[in-house]
Amino acid sequence: MFKFSPILKNTIWGGTKIAPFKNIHTQLRKIGESWEVSGVPGNETVVSEGPYAGRKLNDLVAELKEQLVGRANYERFGNEFPLLIKFIDARDDLSIQVHPTDEIAHRQGRERGKTEMWYLMPSEPDATLLCGLRKQITPEEYKQMVSEKTIVDAIARYPVKEGDCFFLPAGRIHAIGSGCFLAEIQQTSDVTYRIYDFDRHDDLGRPRELHTELAAESINYEVLPDYQTHYTPQKDQGVQLVECPYFTTSVYDLTEPMTIDYSELDSFVILIGLSGAGIVTEPDGSRFVLRAGETVLLPATTTQLTVEGTVKFLETFV
Repeated sequence: MFKFSPILKNTIWGGTKIAPFKNIHTQLRKIGESWEVSGVPGNETVVSEGPYAGRKLNDLVAELKEQLVGRANYERFGNEFPLLIKFIDARDDLSIQVHPTDEIAHRQGRERGKTEMWYLMPSEPDATLLCGLRKQITPEEYKQMVSEKTIVDAIARYPVKEGDCFFLPAGRIHAIGSGCFLAEIQQTSDVTYRIYDFDRHDDLGRPRELHTELAAESINYEVLPDYQTHYTPQKDQGVQLVECPYFTTSVYDLTEPMTIDYSELDSFVILIGLSGAGIVTEPDGSRFVLRAGETVLLPATTTQLTVEGTVKFLETFV
């Protein structure tokens, strides 16, 4: 089991929820993101405790290889950890943005694209987010709407509450709205194309850069009737939310002991604490506590876990 020191990101749209949720003390204000598990070069999380304390995540992968990430994952991703886990607190609206697919990213000279998902935690009563096109537009119409600052009119808006889930395959236009507090699971990639930023300026008074052309090439212009991921919440069992080539994610809402079998899984597992606390027992008898706001990485050698307590968490693997 590995825990990491989070990387806290100060942003112009950040809020005050992350530090108390994670029970940490910091002088930072307007914390928009906590990078919980990251192999992004230049932003790698560091093991916080145990015999590997002080080691960067990708160095850990290079040493432990398939024992940490699984044989197929090591063959596919090498020494770079494949997932990036974040908590995000939006006091103000984030920019409208899009991420390219791997294929388009390669064409644009990037290493990979970005597919991601959101799981909403307790948010403000009037919180909303933008996800997917609600009407058909062409790339030319998109560029015109960006120049006229009307692109928001083309995007579906959702009021959100705790437990809502949205899958964001690469190419889907989106924006986190004011009041949203969420967990984000994504490919290890920091490629983001900013489409519109409500005419905001940075700390030096400069307009924030837009990536209109790159975004136009990256947007999937397909219109769907609904972009929210619908599921039926269940107590004391895993409920799958998303399954895609980049990650599979389930939510557990436990009030009684449960044993989770990983004996057939060729992957690491990440547990993301949402609420409550649970005592987790590993096959060798060692135990740790998973609390709200904590994120734990389990190596691919883990065959099963027993979780006791009143605890809600996300489980994700590749």
